[in-house]
Amino acid sequence: MAFLLRVELPDVPGSLGAMATALGTAGADIEAIEIVEHRSDGFAVDDVLLELPSNLMPDALVTACHRLEGVRVHWISRYNAGANLSMDLEAVEAFTDDPAHAIDKLVDVIPATFRTDWAMALRRDHGEVVVLRQTSTAPEIVPESASWVGIRKTRKLPELDAWDSTVLAASPGKDRAGKRFVVVVGRHGGPEILDSELARLAHMVSLAASVQTV
Repeated sequence: MAFLLRVELPDVPGSLGAMATALGTAGADIEAIEIVEHRSDGFAVDDVLLELPSNLMPDALVTACHRLEGVRVHWISRYNAGANLSMDLEAVEAFTDDPAHAIDKLVDVIPATFRTDWAMALRRDHGEVVVLRQTSTAPEIVPESASWVGIRKTRKLPELDAWDSTVLAASPGKDRAGKRFVVVVGRHGGPEILDSELARLAHMVSLAASVQTV
């Protein structure tokens, strides 16, 4: 079974190796490690994709990590987006290869690229919220009071009753025809969306909007 572990650890030589050794000793098979954020306080946040045997509980990995000085697990959950972490470059290639549908392609690759549960692109048209594209796991109901559809800056969104227990973020864009849209992403239960992830999302949306052909 594949699991995704988000962990905070000291940003010093040897720290990542010690964590990998601890996870391996606990019985996990590490498939990939991606640095999510280097912080100014001397710590880093990493995502670790793991394969666990059926007889190993995820709690064992959390315990193994917490035995290491300065290491803290933010979140661990089943990972359903595939066997590999998708890098930003692969995501960019996905929508630049099909510029006529760049925004649609971006929405499709966001869950694997950002480890979110879903994504959708929305636009307000004559006062109504219109869904331009959404992944199959996205909520079917869009709140009518979604005032954030008109935001001008990428940011986290407050939890919405209609999308309970979901960590949300949104990033605005404007296509070549001058039509504004917003891309919304959601994670069920966490982890928190980091500032570095917001910056990446804003960059991706801006790129997709710039290559989208009318």
